[in-house]
Amino acid sequence: MPNSTVLVCTVGGSHQPIVSAIEALRPVFVSFICTGKDPGTGKPGSDSQINGKGNIIKARSNDAQPSLPNIPAQAKLAEGRYELRLCLADDLDDAYRACFKALRELKTRFPESRLVADYTGGTKTMSAGLVAAALELDGVELQLVTGNRADLVKVRDGWQSAGEANTDEMRLIRQMRPFLDAWGRFAYAEAAIGLAGLPRPRGALGARLAKARDLSLAYAAWDRFEHREALERLQPYAPVLPDAFKTHIGWLQRLCGDDPARREPALLFDLYRNAERRAAQGRYDDAVARIYRLVEWTAQWLLRRTCGVETGDLPEGFAPGSVELTRNREGRLQAGLFAAWTLVEAKTAGEASRFIAREKERLRHHIQTRNQSLLAHGFVPIGQEHWAEFHAWLERQFLPMLLIESRDAGIRELPPQLPNSIVEWIGAG
Repeated sequence: MPNSTVLVCTVGGSHQPIVSAIEALRPVFVSFICTGKDPGTGKPGSDSQINGKGNIIKARSNDAQPSLPNIPAQAKLAEGRYELRLCLADDLDDAYRACFKALRELKTRFPESRLVADYTGGTKTMSAGLVAAALELDGVELQLVTGNRADLVKVRDGWQSAGEANTDEMRLIRQMRPFLDAWGRFAYAEAAIGLAGLPRPRGALGARLAKARDLSLAYAAWDRFEHREALERLQPYAPVLPDAFKTHIGWLQRLCGDDPARREPALLFDLYRNAERRAAQGRYDDAVARIYRLVEWTAQWLLRRTCGVETGDLPEGFAPGSVELTRNREGRLQAGLFAAWTLVEAKTAGEASRFIAREKERLRHHIQTRNQSLLAHGFVPIGQEHWAEFHAWLERQFLPMLLIESRDAGIRELPPQLPNSIVEWIGAG
């Protein structure tokens, strides 16, 4: 029915707000959510205000006797234009279920009608159930009948008027919540896709949604090592970013810098933080694969910086005879991970040389475990236990060495991990 209204309202307490809502909206159909007879005391429920016979409602609460008929009679609702649905008194779950079912079925029954949920009447529990149900469904308007108050108790009968409740912010927060929660798993791409699919409201709420989406896109790019894209997306928000986020911009500028001497060690630390995020997601094989690359790359960087050689094209006679090298199809001498670290020990004299002399066998143990994994050469997935052991060794031994070797690049401490929440900042909590 085009240009028509369907009303769902909770019933209990004063009848007048409900009658006022019906008179204001002139709905084609009304669903009354009521309580039935109390099973313990036998006391009538609010359903008597809908299906009671004769004069069953007091015009004023302090009247001695009822003087008014039921609500449908007062609102001049004919048979067939309303229904009665029951819920248990003071049971929020049951009230929510009854209201949600009514709203969902009426949306299907009256697809072209305006659907309004009025939460003025009923107990607090019933009103809470109706509001919660209305917020779960798109296209449901919330309404409250109110007016000026003569005291702190209630709006006087006859002083009421119906007004739409502003729920845009609540609805947006509910819609955004599952995607913002994805940040807790560092699942920025998932958050960006979900947020991009939400309709953008006008004004400040639209700006809030756009901000959350843009930041999700920025950190999704960073998480896949697209540092320049991440910087381009994050930098416009620099003036309003929290302090923790501003430090991220500084690291992105280093990661995107033109000076290889400063950029390369920063990339090593960035790879380490990326591995930690994969482990936080329970993807231990992916985490260890990244750490393998980190350990290999570190040796390559040290040899390039200190000796000016590339492990993929070593000069003849550079390596001691005890170091096992291979030749590629072009005949170039190459050093794998462990051979590269043996060269670091033999050809350099810094903290890295002392580290590998001390930690060679522990490194060998971790590399052998990785080589047996599904993402390397074996069939055994990496578990949380081995990741925890590997991670602890990195924290105690490998990273302190890498920090010392990175001092000339101006790195004095580990970069911060990427954020796992923006709820507090964008005000969606």
